[in-house]
Amino acid sequence: MSSLAAASDLLQLFAEPSRVRLAALLADHELTVNDLTTITELGQSRVSTHLGKLREAGVVADRRAGGSTFYRLNNGEMPAAARKVWTLIAGDLRDDRLEADRQRCAALLAARQTKTDRWPDALAGEMERHYSPGRTWESLARGLLGLLRLGDTLDAGAGDGATAQLLAPQAKSITCLDQSETLIQAARTRLRGFGNVRFQIGDLHDMPFPDRRFDDVLLLNVLTAVKTPQRVLDECARVLRPGGRLALVTLGEHEHLDVTGAYAHRHAGFAPIGLRKMLRKAGLTVEQCEITVRERRAPYFPVVTALARRAKKPPNE
Repeated sequence: MSSLAAASDLLQLFAEPSRVRLAALLADHELTVNDLTTITELGQSRVSTHLGKLREAGVVADRRAGGSTFYRLNNGEMPAAARKVWTLIAGDLRDDRLEADRQRCAALLAARQTKTDRWPDALAGEMERHYSPGRTWESLARGLLGLLRLGDTLDAGAGDGATAQLLAPQAKSITCLDQSETLIQAARTRLRGFGNVRFQIGDLHDMPFPDRRFDDVLLLNVLTAVKTPQRVLDECARVLRPGGRLALVTLGEHEHLDVTGAYAHRHAGFAPIGLRKMLRKAGLTVEQCEITVRERRAPYFPVVTALARRAKKPPNE
């Protein structure tokens, strides 16, 4: 049973014609604020205000999808009192404005479908900037992993083995190296089903491996956290076999150590030109070293990707 105040508020909610128009549209379709503004020809701020009141009363619900918010009538969870009033109103709605709204809505949805049919053509040249269902960088990476073939691989700074788990099926062997016993134990648990994975607790500045032990070395999102980056790169080069490759990902140079310090970073990223010099100093030939990504959320960290190779025939041999 509703109180007098609650009943009065509910009647006032539906006493506004614009809110009834919005509810009528959302009873049949899931629409955004921009959609509703176009259809009703009301101002955007006015539409947003009315939607806020309807949502607060439980008459409509919303959901996020990418950068958009979609609204719909809250059929499943609308409060009983609101449902009774809305059912009474909706059962006998006949109005020219409502009919015009329906026609504009149908035209908008038809135009959207036509645009959707041409979606790839419309985004030619910039498809990587736009979302489409299931088309993410992670899904792309996982799909391409099947084409990858690795030899004896060192995951330097392996953490809990998340990367090694992805690469193990494509590698002859993978060795997970990390100084944290807790992380190595987590990696053991994660990778217990793989017979080609080994685990080693150790310091990246003084790796417990002989010279020329690995075909590939991964140094992924680690370099900003080590004490002496050049020493770590020297060690990576030392344990690589002739012709072996180092794959490196790290933050680019930035001014936000106040943010990254919370993640145990010691260094505020690396400029590509400086990182190239460090790799060459370690005796590696740099094949790639550049900013390849900028994060899409503030403070928009740049990310550097580098690929370097040890000479097939080391000097003085």
